[in-house]
Amino acid sequence: MAVPGIVISALRGGDGKTILSIGIIAAWLASQKIVAPFKKGPDYIDAGWLALAAGQACYNLDSFLIEPDKVQLSYHTHSLNSHVAVVEGNRGLYDGIAVESRTSTAEIAKLLDLPVVLCVDCTKTTRTMAAVVSGMIHFDPDVQIKGVVLNRVAGARHENILRKSIEYHSGVPVLGAIPKLTRSDFPERHMGLVPTPEHKWAKESITAAAGIVSRHTDLSALFQIAGEAVKPFFGGEKAALFPPPPEKKSRITEDTAPRIGVIRDSAFQFYYPSNIEALENAGAEIVFVSPLKQKSLPQVDALYIGGGFPETHAQELAGNLKFREDVKSLVEQGLPVYAECGGLMYLGERLIMAGKSYQMTGILPIVFGLSKRPQGHGYTISTVDTANPYFDVGTEIRGHEFRYSTIVEWRGQDRDMVFSTTRGTGFQNKRDGICYKNVLASYTHLHALGTPAWAPALVRNALAYKKRAGIVE
Repeated sequence: MAVPGIVISALRGGDGKTILSIGIIAAWLASQKIVAPFKKGPDYIDAGWLALAAGQACYNLDSFLIEPDKVQLSYHTHSLNSHVAVVEGNRGLYDGIAVESRTSTAEIAKLLDLPVVLCVDCTKTTRTMAAVVSGMIHFDPDVQIKGVVLNRVAGARHENILRKSIEYHSGVPVLGAIPKLTRSDFPERHMGLVPTPEHKWAKESITAAAGIVSRHTDLSALFQIAGEAVKPFFGGEKAALFPPPPEKKSRITEDTAPRIGVIRDSAFQFYYPSNIEALENAGAEIVFVSPLKQKSLPQVDALYIGGGFPETHAQELAGNLKFREDVKSLVEQGLPVYAECGGLMYLGERLIMAGKSYQMTGILPIVFGLSKRPQGHGYTISTVDTANPYFDVGTEIRGHEFRYSTIVEWRGQDRDMVFSTTRGTGFQNKRDGICYKNVLASYTHLHALGTPAWAPALVRNALAYKKRAGIVE
């Protein structure tokens, strides 16, 4: 039997659904409920906040990156043994990449058969909001909009008009009314814009969100709505999320399991939990490492460097010379490295900011700069068109990119990149995926459930490196 679940959505981005979702999760957790958090879309930052609020990993549900049956299986698998699941949507409820609402929060809500609660920004509006909510309900009758939470309400009179108008004209209940917040009410209102590891006030913000939601919303009614649509789910076991690779990992024992180092700290923090689980399922032992905390790279058989904000820690990264030299030396000896976005930047020569130059590992002949505006933003589609250690030629890779970094200098050539990008910006000239020895570095973030060949390939390369080094027979 599936657990109770609810989708928190809105009319647009910035309406307050992140604070509402975090507050609901934290308040339910404080009442001894086990809450499974999910984030619709490829977002890492909101997912980090949801995970911190729930005290457990937050999984991304994205029908562009992942096939629908895997989205369903991931949701039901990762909500097992919980009392309730909360899915935070992204943008507006019906916003997607096509007129059919593909990749929208509404699509995910229908796919998972979950009720939706709308968080609506009521700034400078009253009865008109009833028309808007009614339109949202009738736009797609298959979407189960079961309640509304008013946000940024100006006072009791404002709330009263909104509540009566919406309930009378739309027929759905108003489940809460959150007032306009001041800095003293809430220590950081832009929690969706900054990653949790970068700020010590993160837990304070979550506690504040829980208090606000507890005081101004009907948590019992929300839980009841979450439980009304519970239906049996027959989707198989968790192992189905990560089917065994053709070569199977039966030959990998505890003694021979390759150690994959994952650089995870406040500079490199963008990892899908599913990606780490996929590596473990393929037979790897995961070792978390950090150039911000460790003076040298420990013994590993491969490296996975995710995205993040190396620019906010450029001086520290540049200052850890021994770690940088370790990475470069081992790459020259054949160490497999898979890097995404911020990880790609770390593999370059230098990062230039405000006229200052910061040395990176120097593995790839690239000098990076920074822009105030995104240089690549959105979903990507690439086709592998050149031989490399990780993907077969012809493989389609769906991912997403979000970068502010610029290419100041690139002394490589297009043939050094193995991806032909048909959707998105990529690295340069509609290409991405720089390959050097056993390194593959890309601006594209991929999801292991949508690119199932990735994790077995990294583990296979790690095991081969370990054998070549004479560590295992």
